[in-house]
Amino acid sequence: MQVQAAQLTDVVARLRRVEGQISGIIRMIEDGRECKDVVTQLAAASRALDKAGFKIISTGLKHCMTENDEGDQVVNVAELERLFLSLA
Repeated sequence: MQVQAAQLTDVVARLRRVEGQISGIIRMIEDGRECKDVVTQLAAASRALDKAGFKIISTGLKHCMTENDEGDQVVNVAELERLFLSLA
């Protein structure tokens, strides 16, 4: 599946925010912050990464579709399942 970069500008912005979150989490650990605070931030970063992944998949769904001999759209179910399960 290949997705146009222009379709994913919001995903790139989200990933840049996650990048900042991860840097903050590293600083929290280095500064000896409370475990619950670190875990809370890790969970938030994880959710943001999941959302970015789902956005990429949903944007690229049309690329997982192919035309059969009659010109009808056919979904590659195995590929879709593999992509969704990779985020589970």
